Amino acid sequence: MQSVTHSDALARFGSALSDPTRAEILLLLRDGPGYPSDLAETIGVSRQILSNHLACLRGCGLVVAEPEGRRSRYELADARIAKALDDLLGLVLTVDPACCSVADTEDCC
Repeated sequence: MQSVTHSDALARFGSALSDPTRAEILLLLRDGPGYPSDLAETIGVSRQILSNHLACLRGCGLVVAEPEGRRSRYELADARIAKALDDLLGLVLTVDPACCSVADTEDCC
């Protein structure tokens, strides 16, 4: 079994957060489990687009799917992810809330 280095783990987390839709999914799941159809409606994307993003987040090890009959409920893979998101939001807003807006991401980070 290959061990994951600290930089690999941070890179996966950063990759997941680099897309606004995936970031929104993580922020929604921070408040509790959700179903794909509800998440898609809340975010305003198609179920197919949401499914692709959920697959990415599962691949990064950040979310897990729990089968419930014919549906799947998604939740954060570890409760510490919610805390990390809260801490990261607080830090970014403290450092400079105007830094690296989505429109500026090509010139930064």
